[in-house]
Amino acid sequence: MVSNRCKMVVKEILKERGLHFTPVELGEVEIMENISEDERILLKEELLKSGLELMDDKRAMLIEKIKNVIIEMIHHSEEVIKVNFSDFLSKKLDYNYTYLSNLFSEVQGITIEQYIIVHKIERIKELMIYDELSITEITWKMNYSSVAHLSNQFKKVTGLSPSHFKQLKGKRRRPIEEIGTISNKKEK
Repeated sequence: MVSNRCKMVVKEILKERGLHFTPVELGEVEIMENISEDERILLKEELLKSGLELMDDKRAMLIEKIKNVIIEMIHHSEEVIKVNFSDFLSKKLDYNYTYLSNLFSEVQGITIEQYIIVHKIERIKELMIYDELSITEITWKMNYSSVAHLSNQFKKVTGLSPSHFKQLKGKRRRPIEEIGTISNKKEK
């Protein structure tokens, strides 16, 4: 629930149900009232109609927090990414990175590093489509050590070189929600 649209939908559903809540941030909302099991089921059904999910499982919630932190940092931050993701995640979520990494891999079937890479590549596609930055500027913005490193990783994930991708008319991108759901599939 990182997108503004998702946050708006959740806020609207909660307001319609007459529930009071804390601000919706990074996939979390805290309902101030105690709700019955019947109310919880109705809320869950209402959220599902909008393509959202009510999560009770602590592990699943932590996985969502990991995803949301990564998405927020890569897709919604205008700052240059100059941090070590493992340190950033550990600090932001207040968990040992090894624990986060093992949990994420076990549940998602993909490592946090792979998840970050596919999101970075999707962001690079977006920046290339906007055509406001050169590949060198994108390399710097996305914290790659060199254009060659970015190009190699881009080709490994997409099957295309950045220059070939730029020449494509269709310039396919995937919705954020679908990124990292199928590991290591090459785009055609």
